[in-house]
Amino acid sequence: MGDKPPGFRGSRDWIGCVEASLCLAHFGGPQGRLCHVPRGVGLHGELERLYSHFAGGGGPVMVGGDADARSKALLGVCVGSGTEAYVLVLDPHYWGTPKSPSELQAAGWVGWQEVSAAFDPNSFYNLCLTSLSSQQQQCTLD
Repeated sequence: MGDKPPGFRGSRDWIGCVEASLCLAHFGGPQGRLCHVPRGVGLHGELERLYSHFAGGGGPVMVGGDADARSKALLGVCVGSGTEAYVLVLDPHYWGTPKSPSELQAAGWVGWQEVSAAFDPNSFYNLCLTSLSSQQQQCTLD
């Protein structure tokens, strides 16, 4: 796509959410809207937006950070009473065909996690919200 040096092609270097959204646009995939959250503690402020994204038929949300460099995908949000909030996290490094969904859950590849445990409060995060619609929604910047 021309955004990386020539040696990147064929390498085992990682890409982030910004590059993933560029790839989606370049190859005609679903729309990828970027949201930058300066600190993980700020994700609590984005839960309503994430809930609306999923409730409106939005696809998986790719997540990448700096201090927390473990990539993850969000598949859902559950907001309880008070400050209770959970995200359904998928580890995108899984490959293969599982015998059952419970096998993935038991092995820790997918599961509900409390937001404060799933995200480092001091790490920034980039979110790439995927959607087949052309509806634009801006993320707040803290």
